[in-house]
Amino acid sequence: IPAVFGVTENPLVVFSSNIFAIMGLRSLYTILSKAASDLEYLEPAVAVVLGFIGSKMIAEYFGYDIRTDVSLFVVATLLSGGIGLSILSKNNEEEMEEANGA
Repeated sequence: IPAVFGVTENPLVVFSSNIFAIMGLRSLYTILSKAASDLEYLEPAVAVVLGFIGSKMIAEYFGYDIRTDVSLFVVATLLSGGIGLSILSKNNEEEMEEANGA
């Protein structure tokens, strides 16, 4: 719930996102657990996203407003960066194994 408040304070968006999150959590758990084990930089990226959301909430408490589109851009960039780095790292490891095995 705190993460959605970092993006918006619209009650409809907060309520509906939490309902859909609860409904989807059970079906997505298997996929997410597999992705977390395959993507080594996903967990650090999620940690940075949570740190950003927490910082945004603290900043808003002190009167500094960060626009929603900026927040979504930062979150999307961090998560896609973590996924991209994981894929690049995995590809580099496979190439190194092929070069050593050949």
